[in-house]
Amino acid sequence: MFEPPARVSDSLLDTPAPTLLHGDIRAVLFDLDGTLADTAPDLVAAVNKVRIDRGLPPGPYETLRLQASHGARGLIGSAFGVTPEDAAFASLRDAFLANYEAALCVQSHLFEGIPALLAALAERGMPWGIVTNKAARLTNPLVKLLGLADNAACVVSGDTTPHSKPHPAPLLYAAECLGIAPAQIVYVGDDLRDVQAGKAAGMATVAAAYGYCGDSLAPAQWQADAVVERAGAIAPLVMSPA
Repeated sequence: MFEPPARVSDSLLDTPAPTLLHGDIRAVLFDLDGTLADTAPDLVAAVNKVRIDRGLPPGPYETLRLQASHGARGLIGSAFGVTPEDAAFASLRDAFLANYEAALCVQSHLFEGIPALLAALAERGMPWGIVTNKAARLTNPLVKLLGLADNAACVVSGDTTPHSKPHPAPLLYAAECLGIAPAQIVYVGDDLRDVQAGKAAGMATVAAAYGYCGDSLAPAQWQADAVVERAGAIAPLVMSPA
C-alpha cells in the first residue's frame, strides 16, 4: 500500500514551475500510462513476445515506447504495421493482451516524483483520481499492484462510460464521482487526446511531457494550460503554498 512520506508539500512547492493555473483548484485527475506510471516496459515486452512467438525479432524499445499510451492499437500498429481494419489485427491484439495480462506489473513503476506529489495532495486534502483508456480488467489490477488503489478517489477506465478519451464523458464521470465541478479540476496527461478531453470537459489541462507523448505533435503544440517536463513540477501548478 502506498504510504505517503511526512511533510513533502513544502519542498515540492519550492520546485521552479509556472504559476498556478488558477486559484480554485480542488482536485487533480491523472492519465495512467505515461503520466502516473511508466508501464512501457511491460507493454513493449508483451507485444515483442507476440513478435518472438511468430519467429520475428523484438522491435526496438524506444520506437514501441512512444505508442504505449495508445494501447493495443498503437503497439500492434507499430510492431506489425497493421491497423484494426486488417484481418490479422484481431489475433495479434488478443495475443498481445493475453501476454500483457499475464505479466501486468513486472517492470512497471510510478514515475519519479509521483509518490511525493500524491502525498502532497493528500496532505492538502485534495482528492486525486485516475482516468485512463485502459480497459477495467487491466486497469483495476494494475492500479492495485502499483499501490494506488487505496488512495485514489476514483478510477475511471476506458470502458467505464460509453465513450473513451478524447470524448469528455470519462472526465465528466470522474468529476461526478468526486462531487467537484469540472472547472475546479485539473487533468494531467501525456497524450494530445488527454488535453482534448480535458478541455472538452471544461477542466484545466497539464501536458506531461515526461511521458510517452506519441510521435506526432509535440506537447507544446497541444494547447494545454501548462506543460511539465517532470512530475515534480505539477504541484506548484495546482497547490498554493501552505
